[in-house]
Amino acid sequence: MTTTQGLGELTAAERFRSRPLTRLQRIQRLLHKHPEISPLVVLVIASFAFQLASDRFLTASNMSLILQQVSIIGALAVGQTLVILTAGIDLSVGALMIFVSMVMGSLAGNVGLPGALALLVGFAIGMLAGLINGVLVAVVRLPPFITTLGTLSVFTALALLMSHGTSIQGDDLGSVLTFTSVPVAIGPFQLTVGVILMIAMYLALGYCLNWTSWGRHVYAVGSDEDASRLAGVRTRRVLLSVYVAAGLLVALSAWVLIGRNNAATTSAAVDANLDSITAVVIGGTSLFGGRGRLTGTFIGALTVGVFRNGLSLARVDVLYQTLAIGILIIAAVALDQWIRRTGAQR
Repeated sequence: MTTTQGLGELTAAERFRSRPLTRLQRIQRLLHKHPEISPLVVLVIASFAFQLASDRFLTASNMSLILQQVSIIGALAVGQTLVILTAGIDLSVGALMIFVSMVMGSLAGNVGLPGALALLVGFAIGMLAGLINGVLVAVVRLPPFITTLGTLSVFTALALLMSHGTSIQGDDLGSVLTFTSVPVAIGPFQLTVGVILMIAMYLALGYCLNWTSWGRHVYAVGSDEDASRLAGVRTRRVLLSVYVAAGLLVALSAWVLIGRNNAATTSAAVDANLDSITAVVIGGTSLFGGRGRLTGTFIGALTVGVFRNGLSLARVDVLYQTLAIGILIIAAVALDQWIRRTGAQR
């Protein structure tokens, strides 16, 4: 290749990149840079539509109720987002949450361990479970889908074996484990400590992802693990830390779950696995990794809560509520595929 040819090719590439964009292409690139915009638009439109259907929808009391209803899935989706950013997926988060809640409840309610100590043991169990998932994915190199599908069954069986089919009620758990149910008044809104804890989880992890080198490495590994390794990123260590952090976040979600139900039970949040993935996908985080924000996940969780609450106020059958959520998921994945083409066109 001659120098003249190289310059000609470079000039052609520059002309291609500087070509005028259509309005649709500008929107596509905007959504690629800020994936949380699309779920926010859906959330705003849905809120106004449900307000027209019921004048109770946008009241402070109903908004407070929606936040309390999404506190469990919203908290669980924080850890799910972290895993999906690395191009993985964790099907075991819901089962692990229930298992950790049963560990905490059994230690405090049956063994008589102080609530604070039972809470710490639960956090340790969550991190250990995350470490097991991380070792299988990062070291043994098993696919995340298969790994967490297997641990889902393990955690579900352990929770059922521990519970013996019974629940441990709040009166036996003590004030520490049920602390997340304590009401907190913020202006006209009546929230709970669990809702505040969920928001704190988003803020803390959001800071880590956006303002630390660890967060940049998480995005890098999700975008291209092989390229990250060649660039000097310790990809195995990053993946291990991601799954351990996700385990801790799931344990915090278990604390929120106990407070929300005022009990430790295996019959709570049975659809939590899929609901956490739903919140992440609707929130604009790419299932292929490397792109997404916790802001979008929070909006996605709120969108699910708004749809279910609004359709309930409109007296829509629960089957149609499930249908609406399914359509949202398909639309979100289709939008993600369309947005991803922007990266290939750059």
